[in-house]
Amino acid sequence: MILGASLLTARGVPAAGEYELRTSLAMLVADRLGAGGSFTELQALDFHRGHVEMGHDGPAHLAISSRRPLLRGLGVYHGKRGYGVSVEFDVRHGPVTAFGIVQRRDGRFAFVASEGETVDGPLLRIGNTTSRVDFGCDPGEWTDAWSATGISHHWALGTGHIAADLAALADLLEIDLVQVNP
Repeated sequence: MILGASLLTARGVPAAGEYELRTSLAMLVADRLGAGGSFTELQALDFHRGHVEMGHDGPAHLAISSRRPLLRGLGVYHGKRGYGVSVEFDVRHGPVTAFGIVQRRDGRFAFVASEGETVDGPLLRIGNTTSRVDFGCDPGEWTDAWSATGISHHWALGTGHIAADLAALADLLEIDLVQVNP
């Protein structure tokens, strides 16, 4: 499933894991803006190096990989019973944008975005896309600010800084854009 979803995502058909429609839409928007858009969530905080580690066991956007993706067989699949094959890589190093869609209490939607840089460093070898993202601040402060927006635990991670494009789209759709830059 993850390999197939990753191949679809790389072809512009976002197939968000765990059937999240808002994240699928965020992946689609990021892809159409030329940023790709890999399904992602928080994995760890590296306070020593100042990075947020994020990724997921798929679906990965293969077109934005920093290297050739590795297929890794997993005996424990994303912390659940069962096994399978997952796609492992990190997003191309350089500018990135974390982008998600939230639904507010009144039912209205809003975009949430934060620009950072993916950087080199040790990665978890767990069959996930894993990227080390530097948002230019303490990773704990960034995580607190990001979480305070009401974002779900999944979003898209795309290459390039696309917050200005997202702001223009939000304006056209008459919805809010919340930029997280602690």
